[in-house]
Amino acid sequence: MHSRHATESILRREDPGRVVYAPNYWQWFSHQQRHGLLPEQLASCNDQLDMLNELGVDVFSRNIYCDQRRCWFGGLSSEDNSDFECETVELEQVNGDLHIERTYHLPSGSLTERLRHVFRESTLVQEKFLIDDYDEQLTLLEEFVERRRWTFNPDLWRQWTDRTGDRGIICAGELFSPLKLLHLVMGPENTTFLLVDEPERARAILQAHEDAQLDLVRQMALAGVPSMMAMDNLDTVFHTPQYVEDYCASFYQNASAICHAHGSTFFIHACGNQKENLGRISSYGVDGLEGVAYPPLGNIELDQAFKASGDRFIITGGISAMETRDLQSRQAVFDYVGELFERLRPYRHRFFLAASCNTAINASWDTLLHFRDAWKELGCPGHAGQSD
Repeated sequence: MHSRHATESILRREDPGRVVYAPNYWQWFSHQQRHGLLPEQLASCNDQLDMLNELGVDVFSRNIYCDQRRCWFGGLSSEDNSDFECETVELEQVNGDLHIERTYHLPSGSLTERLRHVFRESTLVQEKFLIDDYDEQLTLLEEFVERRRWTFNPDLWRQWTDRTGDRGIICAGELFSPLKLLHLVMGPENTTFLLVDEPERARAILQAHEDAQLDLVRQMALAGVPSMMAMDNLDTVFHTPQYVEDYCASFYQNASAICHAHGSTFFIHACGNQKENLGRISSYGVDGLEGVAYPPLGNIELDQAFKASGDRFIITGGISAMETRDLQSRQAVFDYVGELFERLRPYRHRFFLAASCNTAINASWDTLLHFRDAWKELGCPGHAGQSD
């Protein structure tokens, strides 16, 4: 079965007859490329999609198109700046770092955030939040959120879809929940303080963001995007069950309903502990989670996560940074993958084998090849997944 057909089967909760393997090499490939470390087999690859094609694996990706140096997610949509001006200044540092400063000029004042892409680690870090004193900046935040909208670029999405071809599906990872908005603009700690200190004003901000994001969901659904994702890092440390119910449920329910009305699917990016939220998230109509972590990085095993989330919930994961770091031999990788496939056999129709969140930059090329080979030999009867 072609990769795209197999991926579509999972989205329909149908068994494709093999395991679908959609690894995430976004950060790994960028790091190896920029540091001159790409193995000879990948010498002709220009980006992650080329690498996935070279390996012959499946594509179910929300970051194929995403600029690893400038953003954590997104790239198929852009902020509509008709109601304000966004000034971006980028400075390349002598050590290879990229300094990024964005200033939003609003009628009532300006808000600035600073980020840095750290060359040595190939990681984007936040150096200054957009809001660092909400007592003084809350009015500006209200104005910013009320005015901000997004415009989806269907031509760019089609270009990447055409490039992907039969290898699989691009998932539009363009969205983030109202609670994640506050995490992004002021950090989790100040988010908690704001929700306690200014509950009514905070709720109005959250509603304005939800309205804008649902407009983007509609744009993507009408363009025929088959799958989209909220990039929320749905960890119960920051997304407690009560916070999810109070500040995210409406967005998740409405986004899922819009997607389903247009034949699309809605996912949420998940990191860390998920056990306490799985049933709740599934009840909102969400189709699945990307990257469910298992012990010691999470608090539930994958087979238990399937049982806890109902009979239609899709989960991606199975390979964490720990496995790509610790499983050094081919036999160790094959043993791990074989045991994993056996445990998850009843759920093959709603499971993507993938990195739980990402692939560590120090993972060896040999280890990545071992995982690819173990998938082909143990998860693809007759190597059925390798029809090109």
